[in-house]
Amino acid sequence: MSAAPHSVGAVLALPGVRRFWAAIALSSLGDWVGLLALTALANELAGADYADRNFAIGGVLLLRVLPALLIGPLGGYLADHLDRRWVLVVGDVLRAAIFVTIPIVGTLPWLFAATVLVETVNAVWLPTKDATIPDLVPPLRLEAANRLVLATTYGSALPAAVLFTALSAATEALSAVAPWAPDSSADVALYANALSFALSALLLASLGSALPAGSAVPPEQRVGVLRAVVDGWSYVARTPLVRGLVAGVVGAFAAGGVVIGLARVYVDEMGAGDPGYGVLFGAVFAGLGVGMWRGPRLLRGVSRRRLFGLALAAAGGVLVGLSLVADMVLAVVFSLLLGGCAGVAWITGYTLLGLEVPEHLRGRTFALVQSLVRLVLSLVLAVAPLLAALVGQHRVSITDDAGLTFGGVQLAFCVAGLLAVGAGLASFRSMDDRPGVSVAAELRDSRSEPGTYAAAGLFIALEGGEGAGKSTQARLLAEALTGDGSAGGPEVVLTREPGDTRVGRSLRAILLDPDTGALSPRTETLLYAADKAEHVARVVRPALERGAVVITDRYVDSTLAYQGAGRALRVDEVEQVARWATEQLRPHLTVFLDLPAADGLRRALPAGGPDRLEQEPVDFHERVRGHFRALAAADPEHYLVVDAARPPAEVAAAVLQRVGPLVEARL
Repeated sequence: MSAAPHSVGAVLALPGVRRFWAAIALSSLGDWVGLLALTALANELAGADYADRNFAIGGVLLLRVLPALLIGPLGGYLADHLDRRWVLVVGDVLRAAIFVTIPIVGTLPWLFAATVLVETVNAVWLPTKDATIPDLVPPLRLEAANRLVLATTYGSALPAAVLFTALSAATEALSAVAPWAPDSSADVALYANALSFALSALLLASLGSALPAGSAVPPEQRVGVLRAVVDGWSYVARTPLVRGLVAGVVGAFAAGGVVIGLARVYVDEMGAGDPGYGVLFGAVFAGLGVGMWRGPRLLRGVSRRRLFGLALAAAGGVLVGLSLVADMVLAVVFSLLLGGCAGVAWITGYTLLGLEVPEHLRGRTFALVQSLVRLVLSLVLAVAPLLAALVGQHRVSITDDAGLTFGGVQLAFCVAGLLAVGAGLASFRSMDDRPGVSVAAELRDSRSEPGTYAAAGLFIALEGGEGAGKSTQARLLAEALTGDGSAGGPEVVLTREPGDTRVGRSLRAILLDPDTGALSPRTETLLYAADKAEHVARVVRPALERGAVVITDRYVDSTLAYQGAGRALRVDEVEQVARWATEQLRPHLTVFLDLPAADGLRRALPAGGPDRLEQEPVDFHERVRGHFRALAAADPEHYLVVDAARPPAEVAAAVLQRVGPLVEARL
């Protein structure tokens, strides 16, 4: 079976994209190897003095951020106006040439100057690369393409660490037996780094006309760049939740950056040298990758707002633990854990931003986050070694034969860790959307069975609050999939909950009629579960077994949101009842139509007055909306979040864009 159109495999199958991705991978590999090699060479050229080595490493890292601070806007301007094909190819050639000169000259001043030159090229090359991606892939596959590039950019840190470690070990072994062999592993790594950029340039040049040329941004968008930046900053500053998310995402990277910035001196204190540096560097980014890829999936049932603060606090706690470790093996273990916690915090915060930020501001907000991450990470990498150098190393004698040795590295780890713990706990308290539910209980519940997926057919659920337009969008989707009704198209079954069976209609009357009055939350939950059991047994499962496309207006998520979050029942208990009633059947895709509760209630007001649930206060419906968002954030693979404030035709187009490939892939 061919790859789904929105998958990474489908992106790589596009003409030219595979070679472009390979070039990006080589450039990213060179960037990370360059970071390791430059700091290692700075440590080597600075001599034996503890403070001198820290200042040299800090100087290199500080110079990596200066071009972005000073000429970032100019770099973006050049990326917009120069020929992109020329910028990408020549940029890689220039970086390769600069890195070759560093070991040849072999002085600390030239290392500093070369660092500035490389980052100046990066200031133009990186935005040009980002502007090229949308021109290589169709809109349907842009999300997968961005995931691929993001994973490649950060994921290449691990193979870079492995390569640097292997080159360091091989250089040390060879120089011990062969007098002609180079004795500096940093020099060898810099030559390898230059080779990676040269190969990237060859790949980009080989693309020819497949690589877009000309300006990346239309003239009308270039005019308002300054205004767009100001609007993005203003929105983040005046929105507490988004402000906290941005600060936390940046803080997660800063926690990992402290370790990277001090790792070279830290491993020297343990006698591990360049190989140990590469291992520790790789451990942080290996943990980061695992945390980003697997963490939220392993903790699927945990509220994403809670998970964000918990992961950030956990990263800080691990960093404090690392400050107490003086053994290389334990340091690697703590670094893996630190990267994992930071990865969970980063990807959770990034996903929540996608749900919380209005669509018309989303691009600017994400651009701001990416810029802040790069800026803060670079500043941390630069400042932490300088602070460690100022503190120096100290020893406190306990007895004549025993004492405690500590230095600026350990102090910096400890202070950064305590700050991260405080930030995580503050975030948890301010964003806690499940007050009264213990963290231990939520972690335990997160291991419960999330449901299964039908082997035949395609099951789609539309969810959302009152007035979000679920019934309208379900009908429009069914009409789009059936077309003119000619033979050969899929069978489409349009259904709803509650009330699409004989028993369900009676239950619907009880549940929604205002004359029913107040029901016990548990009674209400069981009545909805009874409707679901009958609905799945009589309508949904038989249609799926026939290979049909089943589109349901509401399903299990509505029970979790309304009876769990809305009625303040324990969500895990509500889910157990709902999953049992539906035989663990889960939709292949859930479309969440997101709309502020107050707006939805105004839309939903019928001529005959509101039903029993529509009569609930706005804060009830906001809790419902918040839980829908949390469910979508926890499992983006099976959810589509659409801004329901948009015109119905635009919403329908967005839904069909995601559903169409699923129909082609499964039926």
